Amino acid sequence: MPAFTYQAVATSGQRVRGREEAPSAAALTEALEGRGLVVVDVAEGGAEPGAPGFGFGRQQAVLEVTRAVAALLGAGLPLARALGAATHVASGEVVGAIQAVRARVERGESLAAALAEHPALFPPLYVGLVRAGELSGDLAGAFARLTAQLERDAQLRARLLSLSVYPLVLAAAGTIALAVLVLFVLPRFAELLLDTGAALPRSTAFVLGASRLARRFWPLLAVAVAAIPLVVVWLRRTEDGRRAAAGLLLKLPLVRDLRRQALAARFSRLVGVLLEGGAPLLSALEGAAASVGDPLARDEVERIRARVREGSALHRAVADGGFFPTLFPQLVAVGEEAGRLHDFLLKAAEIFEERTERGVQRLVTLVEPALIVGLGLIVALVALSVLQAIYGINAGTFR
Repeated sequence: MPAFTYQAVATSGQRVRGREEAPSAAALTEALEGRGLVVVDVAEGGAEPGAPGFGFGRQQAVLEVTRAVAALLGAGLPLARALGAATHVASGEVVGAIQAVRARVERGESLAAALAEHPALFPPLYVGLVRAGELSGDLAGAFARLTAQLERDAQLRARLLSLSVYPLVLAAAGTIALAVLVLFVLPRFAELLLDTGAALPRSTAFVLGASRLARRFWPLLAVAVAAIPLVVVWLRRTEDGRRAAAGLLLKLPLVRDLRRQALAARFSRLVGVLLEGGAPLLSALEGAAASVGDPLARDEVERIRARVREGSALHRAVADGGFFPTLFPQLVAVGEEAGRLHDFLLKAAEIFEERTERGVQRLVTLVEPALIVGLGLIVALVALSVLQAIYGINAGTFR
């Protein structure tokens, strides 16, 4: 029989991990539940579920906690007790965050509000789905959906990481090679060529001029590179920075459509979950506006809500803005006509999530040949300009 490793939580809240042989994962899960355990994860092979490894970190810890809370709430445990038990499967800073969240919940605050106090761990989409689960009365279902979403995100990150390793190595090696060429090799050729007294071709003069500028202003280039982390912090932590980053993403040619699809997926999933739980459309739109992290998308959702409050149909309000993909209002229109708006919104979320995932993978795959071609063109330009100068000089000049 195959061997499985498992992770479970006892009714006392203690985490239990082990390895057993069983005919199947379902059979082992049934046996563990018969012992009074709440199964969090079962995996075939020697690697223990949730064990630290490559890529294990803050996001993996949040996933483990989400999976545990989903299983415990599904088993009927109260929320505060489920959060307390989930701390046993957490690690790092997530443990303290979950303990703080549990304390706030026990004082009577909503779970979504408590999670929102830790934006570095729980992004707006996470908080929004939890808020939707609270409003709909299906918190266990919300955590189950969150688990599936986080698992998809983790798989996508792992695939993108594997695809990005070679382009990143190539970019680093190419940058170092170009720096050595521009800062050390070309100045030697410049001395040799200028000593001949011959007129240099325009291409050679351009390359040597670029080399002199780089040598002269390299401290400024170093400062610019060192300032990149500060710019990233400004883009992520301030409202003006987030708006600037959101606007830039919506203007980049290859990224614009992917970003619009990702935002449409988030909006439709949030509204669909809220409608599925019985919330009125205006309340669902208000909850979605409070949960969408992108500031430009939040403004668009608020505009849509205002139009719907004035009596406009949802699909018409979405289409008028032109912010989301053209397919989105068409799906919304079909859902409104069929009287199954929440079903079509959730289906739209799946469609746009799948499209976004495929598009990101294609984009990362294209980076590698683009880097090769770009670096090759730069090296070819430098080499040809130098060779052109050498061949243009009379051989007798070197005597």
